Amino acid sequence: MSRSIVVADAQRLVRDGLHALIASIDGFVVVGEAENGRSAVAATLAEHPDVAVIDAQLPDPSGIEAIRELRRLGSRARCVVISSSNSAKLVRAALLAGASGFVPKTAPASELIDAIEAAASCQSFFVRSLGSCVAEALGHSEAAGAGRASELTDRQRQVLRLVAAGLSTREIAAELGVSIKTADTHRAKLMEKLDLHKASALVRYAIREGIVTA
Repeated sequence: MSRSIVVADAQRLVRDGLHALIASIDGFVVVGEAENGRSAVAATLAEHPDVAVIDAQLPDPSGIEAIRELRRLGSRARCVVISSSNSAKLVRAALLAGASGFVPKTAPASELIDAIEAAASCQSFFVRSLGSCVAEALGHSEAAGAGRASELTDRQRQVLRLVAAGLSTREIAAELGVSIKTADTHRAKLMEKLDLHKASALVRYAIREGIVTA
């Protein structure tokens, strides 16, 4: 089964390059393109892609604002942010908006491919060069939840991956095929076991423990 992708970047040359790159990934197809935030939201809502690759610096509005709007409107597309900047502030904004990955435009094409494949599999991906930047962006104590990964059940690990991918409780329920109440209970028990009480803390924990790709 093919995985569908929407590509959003203000520059036609970049969009063409992304289109060609994605076409080289077996089983992936570009179903829409956009040159600004408004058209990125429109294309994603219209095409229902598995993944949206969105430039953080899109105009009208920014790529980060477009992701926030997609989450607000209930889109289940996983969003991978590409950017000419990799500041901790921008990485943090992307994470909080609900991005599943962040790849600087200076990174090798192979890392963007990895990010797209991870997002399509409900996982997060941040290039290794952003390790300290992600840690700084999330700003949570290294000690939180330390040593408890082995105590997680398979279901809790699954929920943790979905939270780290930026999914809401409603979206997690849909992915697991359970009620929203059950998904909320799974999430609450996970947070209690790890003594982590924010989604951003769970994301950092998942990256640190290798439960999602960093």
